[in-house]
Amino acid sequence: MDNHPNSNQAEQAEWQQQVLEKLAFAAINEQKVTRRWGIFFKLLTFGYLVAVLMVMGYPQVENGIHSDQQHVAVVDVLGVIAEGEAANADSIIDGLRQAAKDKNTKGIILNINSPGGSAVQAAYVFDEIRRQKAAHPDLPIYSVVGDICASGGYYIAAASDKIYVSPASIIGSIGVVMNGFGFSQVLEKLGVERRLLTAGEHKAMLDPFSPAKQQETQHMQGMLDEVHQQFINAVRQGRGDRLKEMPEMFSGLVWSGESGVKLGLADGFGSVDSVARDVIGSEEKVNFTPQEHLIDRLTGKFGASFAHAFASSVAGMQFN
Repeated sequence: MDNHPNSNQAEQAEWQQQVLEKLAFAAINEQKVTRRWGIFFKLLTFGYLVAVLMVMGYPQVENGIHSDQQHVAVVDVLGVIAEGEAANADSIIDGLRQAAKDKNTKGIILNINSPGGSAVQAAYVFDEIRRQKAAHPDLPIYSVVGDICASGGYYIAAASDKIYVSPASIIGSIGVVMNGFGFSQVLEKLGVERRLLTAGEHKAMLDPFSPAKQQETQHMQGMLDEVHQQFINAVRQGRGDRLKEMPEMFSGLVWSGESGVKLGLADGFGSVDSVARDVIGSEEKVNFTPQEHLIDRLTGKFGASFAHAFASSVAGMQFN
């Protein structure tokens, strides 16, 4: 009888010892995991910084536009012409300026494959080409068309000395477009009431959920006609007497490269290689199109990965 209290106390002490040991081991394991993650993120940060320093230390890997011999400079105008796109005015103009400044540049080729885009961006490039031609009268600037050179793409090409196409290229589309949708009748059929407040009679001009107003439509049409005339004047200025004008020429229609040459919209047939070799007289080509720097790509991808990881971790946290 006297042994039972001592036995229970011994068992209780043993149980307490086991619990303390488990808690201690759990704390040690948690510290180990924390240290491992800390080391991982430190190594990740260190690797990222090393990559950044390597790129900053070797910028020549990115530009790749150095040549010690005479060459033809190529500047790409590929895709939609718009701010934020690869074919934006700042990028194209920078390429043109760098190419013209290079003492070994025998001529410049605008490699165009574009359906058009912003009238403003195209006009900026048009003006820069004319400026470079005035500053370097002996430096030929040619446009070479791939699949398509329409609208804003042709606006740019018209500023060059000559335009070369493939017989099957699509060129032209000398016009301006503005489009949208109107849903006012749909809302009416659905029984949906449109509530719109404005300060200014025309602040919600061409609102898709309101009926079109004749005055606003006429105003916008007048603006489109004005921009269209600017486009026409630029083409006439660039092409001059080579144009065989007809009523449809400035209507927004497109033509094949073969018909374009007959109409004076283009000057001949050729590719980037053939124009460089046979017209300018150099098989050496250097692309002066500004490229996104590796450092920008690295920081962009790292930032996106970090943001994704951070968002995921936040999504996993809850307040109970």
